[in-house]
Amino acid sequence: MVKEGYSFGVPLLLLGGVSFLLQWYVATAALVFLAAFVFSFFRDPERVIPVEPGAVVSPADGRVLVVTDEENEGRPGKRVSIFLAIWNVHVNRAPAAGTITKMDYRPGKFLAAMRERASVENEQNVFTLSTDGGEMVFKQIAGLIARRVVSWKKVGERVARGERIGLVRFGSRVDVWVPRTAEIVVRVGESVKGGSSVVARWPAKAAASELDGTSRAETDGNLTVAGKRS
Repeated sequence: MVKEGYSFGVPLLLLGGVSFLLQWYVATAALVFLAAFVFSFFRDPERVIPVEPGAVVSPADGRVLVVTDEENEGRPGKRVSIFLAIWNVHVNRAPAAGTITKMDYRPGKFLAAMRERASVENEQNVFTLSTDGGEMVFKQIAGLIARRVVSWKKVGERVARGERIGLVRFGSRVDVWVPRTAEIVVRVGESVKGGSSVVARWPAKAAASELDGTSRAETDGNLTVAGKRS
């Protein structure tokens, strides 16, 4: 369980103890139930992280809500949106290994996380991650009940694939954006696990070619001039 769980759960247990001493048994049962729910919500299970080169893992547990083509800052790509129900694990994980080059907190609304407008209009943290193959973007998005997005990382930090990076409290959504050369391997309605489910494959070779904007013909020509190609 993440440490935030103690801040919410322990006071409820203490109040439950007081209610029990006062023989307010209904209140005691309700407080103990709420404490158990909070501890469950903040659980943080270990996950087996895929080692497959080019694998992009899910940043969170939940259900795939959207798979669509989408531009990011004028660059064509693809977006996968994942809805986290209140009973899902809410610890978020890095979709790939890389360095966080930008982290943009955007205040906003608290629309239901299942609504498409939530990806743009809701409060969110937007991470730009520079990987060995190129750049991808992922978002922590607050929902109707979730009222705070929490990040445990800073700009300039390097993260491993599947590493814990933060959480969103009490129901939310996460988005992952990858360039068009990536292959999306999940479908709408599919359940995924944060850090262990592969949502896309993005080979470093293809990603690097796209990021540099260099055609294969240009690359081959440069290698020939350098005497590194037969």
